[in-house]
Amino acid sequence: MNQPSAASDAHIVIAADIVVPTSAVALGATLDYDTSPAPGDALPLLWHWIFFHPTVAQAQIGDDGHPRKGGFLPDLGLPRRMWAGGRLRFLAPLTVGSAITRESSIVNVSEKQGRTGKRAFVTVNHKVYCEGTLAIDEEQDIVYREPPAPGAPAPAPTAAPDAAQWHRQIVPDEVLLFRYSALTFNGHRIHYDKPYATQVEGYPNLVVHGPLIATLLMDLLRRNMPDATVREFAYKAQRPSFMGNALHLCGQPSADGKTVELWSKDHEGWLAMTARATLA
Repeated sequence: MNQPSAASDAHIVIAADIVVPTSAVALGATLDYDTSPAPGDALPLLWHWIFFHPTVAQAQIGDDGHPRKGGFLPDLGLPRRMWAGGRLRFLAPLTVGSAITRESSIVNVSEKQGRTGKRAFVTVNHKVYCEGTLAIDEEQDIVYREPPAPGAPAPAPTAAPDAAQWHRQIVPDEVLLFRYSALTFNGHRIHYDKPYATQVEGYPNLVVHGPLIATLLMDLLRRNMPDATVREFAYKAQRPSFMGNALHLCGQPSADGKTVELWSKDHEGWLAMTARATLA
């Protein structure tokens, strides 16, 4: 049901799915909720990322565990890719048990040469419909990078803000990363294959999923302002976070109550992700 298919416009890919209650319950358990939304309830924001699985054949999976590039996502000759950020507008709820559809198109491709080598950015637009009503208008930024060069200097980190009205600490472990990979059908090996992550892609440990961190930041808002209505959400990855290190989730509502600044920082106090939620 969730297999993408080409639409009449060759640049648009359409996928269909159902907000399956068991999937919502599984993500709720992964995020440490005792109860999860029931059929007919609104799906919490950003939980839609566990649907529309990339169900490509096993033979079409690349060495990194992702579907091979050159289909919907272009092959830019850069092997490493990750979510870099995104922007979402929430127009209507997705309800548990409902049929949902996603229309995806590539809206921009750009390349840059930086201190750490060549990089390319692909921006994808997703329009998510619930029973025919446009519910989410999303732009997702994907970054492509060259293989890590031996001895190459790491980008200079940025110190995270010291003060936050909200704070929650978690320590991501292998089970959390595995469960989120399974829920999203994400085969990227940097999240579960430590030898690959460290020896091939040059990371010090397994990498925490960017969308998981964004979901945890939105969840921090939900836990502290359960009655708030979020209209827009923008997030940007600043620095990878790794398994076994404390991940600090922080939030600071504005004085006028119209926005909430959110960020994550690692165990050393370096900024890992920034986000802003705009409230109704």
